Amino acid sequence: MICIILAGGYGKRLWPLTKDTAKPLLPTGDRVVLDYVMDKVLELDDLDKIIVSANLRFEEDFRKWMEKYHGVPLELSVEPSRREEEKPGAVRALYFLASKFSDDCLIIAGDNVFTFFLKDLVDKYKRLRAPLIALYDVSSFELAKNYGVVVDSKLRIIGFEEKPANPKSSLISTGIYIYPREVISMMKSYLEEGDGADRLGDFIEWLHKRTAVYGHIVQGEWWDIGTIETYREVLRRIGKNHCHI
Repeated sequence: MICIILAGGYGKRLWPLTKDTAKPLLPTGDRVVLDYVMDKVLELDDLDKIIVSANLRFEEDFRKWMEKYHGVPLELSVEPSRREEEKPGAVRALYFLASKFSDDCLIIAGDNVFTFFLKDLVDKYKRLRAPLIALYDVSSFELAKNYGVVVDSKLRIIGFEEKPANPKSSLISTGIYIYPREVISMMKSYLEEGDGADRLGDFIEWLHKRTAVYGHIVQGEWWDIGTIETYREVLRRIGKNHCHI
């Protein structure tokens, strides 16, 4: 299994903080957001490769960040964009990267901060050998409007809607997935049909209608660094030497 960390966005909702800094590289005291993702990834002992997908604009910043992980099987994949309008879209970028390998893929959005163990997710995937999504209950239908909302039946996903106006549950996708090799191949069909190339949630909505997709409810804390308010919350909860924002 390989791990792909998606870190190629421009984080416009966090401007001006992300105008000159990639969102996954925002400071949390003496560390950055992406370090917390790496902590969790490095707890796994059966990954063949870890790939960070970034953009051309922040390439050198990511290469400098990678220096602290000397000896880790960590690679940087750079998409040729310098601004939001040039991006290929998250689904297309993921397909072009993952299709180069014959491995199953653990996929993590690089702006996630979480306390739960990825091993529980990986162990469940090994039993199912089917698409698996880490789910989190935000316990609020109002909060759920900001995320991809899941409807499940015994944790098989039977409904998925990206940022709905009227959520049917408070169970949301965390941006952490495990896909078997054949699902990566299905992305090509999805893209050829002309569906959304940017939001990974749109792909899940398409995928669960064509094959069994399962969920795993995580236990612990989880934050998506999507707004300045969430970033502040992460700094309060885990940041040391808090940054002034």
